Amino acid sequence: MPKMKSNRGAAKTFRKTSSGKIKRSKAYKLHILTKKSSKRIRSLRKSTLVSDADIKRVKIMLQ
Repeated sequence: MPKMKSNRGAAKTFRKTSSGKIKRSKAYKLHILTKKSSKRIRSLRKSTLVSDADIKRVKIMLQ
C-alpha cells in the first residue's frame, strides 16, 4: 500500500513544536489593514497554538 500523503496546505500553515503541540499564525493579517488599529495589527504578528478541539484533525492532515 502506498504511503499517505500529507496535506500540503496544512504542512505550510502549521508547525510542530518540540513538545508536540502545533503552532499556527493568526488570521486577518494579510489585507485591509488600514481600518485595523496598530495595537490589533501588532497582536496579530505573534503566533499561537492550535486549540484542543482542532488538534486531532490537524495532526491527521500533517501525517
